[in-house]
Amino acid sequence: MSWGKGEPRGYHHGNLRETLIRAAMDLIAKKGTAGFTFAEAARFAGVSPAAPYRHFRDRDELMAQVAVRGFVAFEAALARAWDEGRPNPLAALDRLGKAYLDFVRAEPAYYAAMFEGGIPASADPQLRDASERAFAVLRAAAEKLCAATPPAGRPPSLMVALHIWTMAHGVASLFGRGDGAQRALPMSPAELLEAQVLVYLRGLGVTGA
Repeated sequence: MSWGKGEPRGYHHGNLRETLIRAAMDLIAKKGTAGFTFAEAARFAGVSPAAPYRHFRDRDELMAQVAVRGFVAFEAALARAWDEGRPNPLAALDRLGKAYLDFVRAEPAYYAAMFEGGIPASADPQLRDASERAFAVLRAAAEKLCAATPPAGRPPSLMVALHIWTMAHGVASLFGRGDGAQRALPMSPAELLEAQVLVYLRGLGVTGA
C-alpha cells in the first residue's frame, strides 16, 4: 500500500501517528523491513527526528503497528474467503488459499512487516492478538475439514492448520509475491497451492469433506 497519486509525503497537519505509519509502509515497500531507520521514517514523513517519539517508543514499535494493521486486513480477507466453509469445506479452503496468495501479492509492505520485520508477536499484545485472530480462521477451516474424517483416524486440527499455513506461506513467499523476491513458476501459484493441499488432504483421508 502506498501514497495516493500526487499526495505529498510530508506531514503538514492532522494525525502524526497515521502519517508515520503510512511513511513506514512506503519505506518498507521500497526498501524492505531492514532498509530504513526511525529517523528516516521521520524524514520521509516530513517531521523532526524527535517527533515520532511522541507516538512510538522506537522503530520496532512503529514496525509492529504496521504489522498489526496487516494482520487485521489479512484476517478480514481470509474470513471473507472462508465464509464459514460454504458451500463445502474443500471449495471454501480453495478460496482461502487464493485469498492468502492475493493478499501477499497486493500488500507486500504489510506482508513484510508481518513476517519479515523481526518483531516477535509476543513482544506486543496487539500484534499477538491480531496474528492469533488471523490464524484462527485457518484453524476453524482445519477443524471443519477434520470433522469429515472418521474419528478413529482423525488428525489433530491444529496440526492440519499449521501444515496448510506452511504450504500457503511457502508458495506465497517463493512464487506469489508482488515484489522483486518473486520466483518464476511454470504454473500459477494458486494451482501449485491447490495441488499441494489436495495431495496432503487425500493423504489424511479427507477426500469428501
